[in-house]
Amino acid sequence: MDELLKPLGDIWNGFLSNPIVQVAGQLIVIYAVLLWLGTAYWAFRDMQARTENPILPYFAAALIIFFTPLLFLFAVILYLILRPRETLAEVYERSLAEESLLAEVEKNQLCPVCRDRVEHDWLVCPNCRTRLHRVCPSCNRLADPAWPLCAYCGREFERAPQRPAERVAAAAPRPAPTDDRSDLAADTRLRRATNPNP
Repeated sequence: MDELLKPLGDIWNGFLSNPIVQVAGQLIVIYAVLLWLGTAYWAFRDMQARTENPILPYFAAALIIFFTPLLFLFAVILYLILRPRETLAEVYERSLAEESLLAEVEKNQLCPVCRDRVEHDWLVCPNCRTRLHRVCPSCNRLADPAWPLCAYCGREFERAPQRPAERVAAAAPRPAPTDDRSDLAADTRLRRATNPNP
């Protein structure tokens, strides 16, 4: 058995003592070390792009270096599993997209009554016929129907004519209540005055 192993050992020793094999082995070791250190630097830069924490990039590089040149691939896999999913630039872009969508939604006005989408220059909601704006007779600009005067030219708007029942209710004097029964009687008189047909 020793006679068979001795020639194989001599061949192996001769192969390893060959200068070309030694140079190739040194180059492989140098390549592995450079790949190991380069991967640690990549993890450092990648973590800098993914977090604002100043300590985590150093921790990611130390994780790769800790696993030595032989096992650093396991550290890379572990790092890829644990690292944040998005870079800071991607988070920023996503937040900008969300803000632009919110601005677009806010730009689209809604009818105050039916909550249907309306345009900013519509006078009336086409769905429920709610008055959205009025046109100022002086400057011809759109004004909110609740404004007592035009914000652009200062002209006072005429008040909408009151219905007869509202005129009677506004004109009817309210007696000062003295107790709960007089409040009930005053309310009954007011209802009768505003609604003559029971």
